Amino acid sequence: MITLLSSGIVRAQSNFSSKVIGVGVVVADLERSLDFYVNGIGMVKTGSFTINEEFSKRSGLADGASAAVTILKLENSPESTDWKLMSFGKKASHPQQKSIQDDTGMQYITINVKALKPIVERLRQMKVPFLGSTPTPLNGKTQFVLVQDPDGTFIELIGPME
Repeated sequence: MITLLSSGIVRAQSNFSSKVIGVGVVVADLERSLDFYVNGIGMVKTGSFTINEEFSKRSGLADGASAAVTILKLENSPESTDWKLMSFGKKASHPQQKSIQDDTGMQYITINVKALKPIVERLRQMKVPFLGSTPTPLNGKTQFVLVQDPDGTFIELIGPME
């Protein structure tokens, strides 16, 4: 497959061994983030591993700092994205963003759900603030809910209420 772009010809990628991108998320408090993602959003813990000091330094990942990594998924299947949480036990060195445009880099994820109601109820019980006027109707029965995880990553939840 060949796609024409204004800058030239781009060939479709065929060198990937997986169609899934694993996302590493550094969090201030691992237990708090696990509670949010597992008990609030409904993700499942599928594994964990440790990055030791030697590998951290050699690989360039964390300049010699070790970290435990917990892998979460929307469902426990090979086709599900790895949402890898890791903590170095410290808060971010910049203020938490209030809007998506307040910072650069990855700012939000979108999760499409079969039913928003149980997630909304769990998040309300956890006293997670809902942003804007959400739930907000999108079209037909589809609703949009926007929240932030404990470290400020925006989470879009999209689906019918029931």
